[in-house]
Amino acid sequence: MNLVEKILARAGGRPSVEPGDIVVAEVDRLIMHDLSGYLTAKVFEEEVKLPIRHPERVVMVFDHHFSPATERQATVLKSNREWARRHGIHLFDCGSGNIHHVAVRRGLIRPGMIVVGSDSHTPVHGALGALAVALGNDSHAGTVLPYGKAWFKVPHTVRIELDGTPAPGTTPRDIALWLVGQMGEGSMIYAALEFAGPYVKAMPFWDRWLFPLLCVDLGAKCGYVEPDEVTEAFAAGLPGDAYGGLERSDGGEASAVLRYDVGGIGPQVACPPTVGNVKPIEAAAGTPVQWTELGGHGGGRLEDIRMAAAVLRDRKVHPDVRFNIVPSSREVFAEAERSGLVLPLHEAGATWFPPSTGSNQAANMGAMAAGEAMISTHARNFPGRNGSTEAQMYLASAAAVAASAVTGQITDPREIAPDLDRLGSR
Repeated sequence: MNLVEKILARAGGRPSVEPGDIVVAEVDRLIMHDLSGYLTAKVFEEEVKLPIRHPERVVMVFDHHFSPATERQATVLKSNREWARRHGIHLFDCGSGNIHHVAVRRGLIRPGMIVVGSDSHTPVHGALGALAVALGNDSHAGTVLPYGKAWFKVPHTVRIELDGTPAPGTTPRDIALWLVGQMGEGSMIYAALEFAGPYVKAMPFWDRWLFPLLCVDLGAKCGYVEPDEVTEAFAAGLPGDAYGGLERSDGGEASAVLRYDVGGIGPQVACPPTVGNVKPIEAAAGTPVQWTELGGHGGGRLEDIRMAAAVLRDRKVHPDVRFNIVPSSREVFAEAERSGLVLPLHEAGATWFPPSTGSNQAANMGAMAAGEAMISTHARNFPGRNGSTEAQMYLASAAAVAASAVTGQITDPREIAPDLDRLGSR
């Protein structure tokens, strides 16, 4: 069995499973943000009216309304706090960070776990060797909270093997975007995607993170990287018994294997109106931007902040641009401060925001007016996601975001930072 099948067999109490089987499995972790948590709690209290079976397995992170701008938003958070404390679940209040980064940084995700969440990017935890899927709020309220279980149809597995050396200045984020463009949005309906091959194998953990993040755009049920020495070393540095001791699956069978040569691929940009509209950055170069941002589920990592600092060294943010930096967690902000990155970026003209999910859905920040444009490290770029439906969102690497902040237009980072690889883009 491969990793997904092995996890489902263990959690379902079966000796083995195969694609198409229906498995009722124990859930190891439920993660909710403030918006989904409020809806789940409402259904649970009004319709289900049972105790939470395993409150120690439930996590809520306030990462959207991290600084409530209205009385209604404040009331949502107040209700969430009262509900979480009444039931004794893990609660991470405003300023803790992005939901997925907080769960990992606090040692709450382990290889071999079954993780469910309302957020559509929940599959990102497959980077740590977990089976992580997005479920609806009512499923959490009706089965996960009162019974600690959920049902799963065992997905077929597609192994995606990446090999080759990208062009200098190209980051894993560029390759991840490029891959969506190559495979096509919605091309992997209900598949489990295993990201493998020499290119993935050589990556540190937080670069691997960028690939299971793609699952929702490809239509996949989940995605993962087979646990290995990188996984073990990263997990060993987390609080608690973070590895969990799952035996490796040795790959197992896949229904299909897709091989891609990333050799020579340059920086990419996902252009409006969807994540799959990916082009070489030269195709969008010169497009004026008024907003640039490091943040979101795939951004705000220490790696992104370091990259931005390298690009902005001895440079200033363009006077017509607002450059937002949103650390993915409190731990990342602390590491950035200890590494001497905070003050130089501040003095260059960037604005630091509390650890959160950033301008995601413009819940607290980042709303754009008609005719404005933003380039960011976020995971989505649909019309209206960050304000006006007549605004435009471009997605790119931290290097491209920082370069665009300097010039005031979408810019190939290699034009102003030709030594980016030496400065630590990977």
